[in-house]
Amino acid sequence: MSRALHPFEELVELDAEAVRSWCARSLDALGREREEIDAINVYPVADGDTGTNLYLTAEAAHQAVEAVFAASAPTPDTAETVRAMAHGALLGARGNSGTILSQLLRGMAGVLTDGCDGDHLARALGEAAGAARRAVAHPVEGTILTVASAAAGACAAGGGLVDVARNAHDGARNALAATPGQLDVLERAGVVDAGGRGLVTVLGALLETVTGQTPPPAAEAPITPAPPEDCPAEDGPAYEVIYLLEAGDEAVELLRSRLDALGESLVVVGGDGLWNVHVHVDDAGAAVEAGVEAGRPHRIRITHFAADSAAASARGERAQRAVVAVVPGEGLAGLCAEAGATTVRTLPGEQPAGDELLDAIRRAHAREVVLLPNDTDLRQTAAAAAERARAEGIRVALIPTRAAVQGIAALAVHEPDRRFDEDVVAMTAAAGATRYAELAVAERQSFTSAGVCQAGDILGLIEGDVAVIGTDLTETARTVLDRMLSAGGELVTLVVADDTPPGLAPDLEAHVRRGYLAVDTTTYHAGAGAPPLLIGVE
Repeated sequence: MSRALHPFEELVELDAEAVRSWCARSLDALGREREEIDAINVYPVADGDTGTNLYLTAEAAHQAVEAVFAASAPTPDTAETVRAMAHGALLGARGNSGTILSQLLRGMAGVLTDGCDGDHLARALGEAAGAARRAVAHPVEGTILTVASAAAGACAAGGGLVDVARNAHDGARNALAATPGQLDVLERAGVVDAGGRGLVTVLGALLETVTGQTPPPAAEAPITPAPPEDCPAEDGPAYEVIYLLEAGDEAVELLRSRLDALGESLVVVGGDGLWNVHVHVDDAGAAVEAGVEAGRPHRIRITHFAADSAAASARGERAQRAVVAVVPGEGLAGLCAEAGATTVRTLPGEQPAGDELLDAIRRAHAREVVLLPNDTDLRQTAAAAAERARAEGIRVALIPTRAAVQGIAALAVHEPDRRFDEDVVAMTAAAGATRYAELAVAERQSFTSAGVCQAGDILGLIEGDVAVIGTDLTETARTVLDRMLSAGGELVTLVVADDTPPGLAPDLEAHVRRGYLAVDTTTYHAGAGAPPLLIGVE
């Protein structure tokens, strides 16, 4: 991918190449400063990933711009490039600060598509600061919002492009230095706001683009975190939930109200039918369910704020080990998150891309990661993501789980205090000892290994092959269970979706109790977006 930078000359107006250069410089600068920004991340959650989230958001913006250049000959126009930058950031926004950065870029794009001289840049920064504040449910001073407002205020008078960029950067640096006096948690930790520092870096990349000169650092003197014992962890919700949402404006306003009542750190950015939703909650399933009621959520990411990982991250350290699991349905995502896993949600017919899996590995923020793809068709994609993560210095073990019930079995025996190899062997053995089945509804007439099925038939798949064709979900499930238990078993795991008959799980549990006295049964609710029934036999 090209990283061509604009020639070193002072610019009068941003053109497409200059916007491209700004994106590339922002990405490079955030890459250099990512670990330092992660290390000072103590607000709103001390999870040590603000630098990483800003970097990933900038990376998405940069990739979108490069895609426009690759598709245009000889070059795209400036408005198209600016729109691509903002749209890419919206799609790839990560975390609280990354989501706010995407809204800042979107706010700027609304003005810069009409012109890119100094006066337009000044107005763009003002619109960006306002748009970002409107996107946050409860704006707090001493954060990236304060730094954005100061940057806009410092250049509000307009002028030449270079003067506006320099004034904005100076205003942001001064505001950043003052953030510890505005937010107690920053003052106690002895740090400036991490998101604000990232924004200063992005504005510094803009200044370098228009002047050709390296900007002054974010702070004249380095500000280092206080020892962990001097910076107690803040209490807060257990999960971070992020998803893209296709919905209308009215539905999003209702969604804001519902999510605001569920949690905190709520940021909803976007428009024109596509939104990026970010919130911290204790009930991750309810946050996703609210999105389902508002429209169509996808690219759902749920992260558990594990206490030990957060403490390590606050010191700029990675946790020793983490698990990343791909799961269908928000119920299973919540279950795995409660067990400490970073989850990637799938929807029917939509498998996660390699970039999503790599992002989840990065979000886990650990030296060692166990990856559970939970889908045979996802194995190659998962292997490629694991290899890319290894190139970044992360030790990744891919356990070839073929179904969610195998992932649940592996996660149940996970012990992070064991040696990595021993933990991986135990998890692999647990997954391998779990036979799996799935019930699905046939979409059309077709030939299967069990005969011809008609549209609407219930298919019982055992180990991926159609073994039973029926017309009733419960009866077909009983038949599948009997076939699986004929080979023996000690534990049956049932994972039921929201739209299954309410008596399905109790009926199957009773069936096992009557016919297989030594077999225990455990039932989980997958929520929406999962197959009707998953069965595991250990």
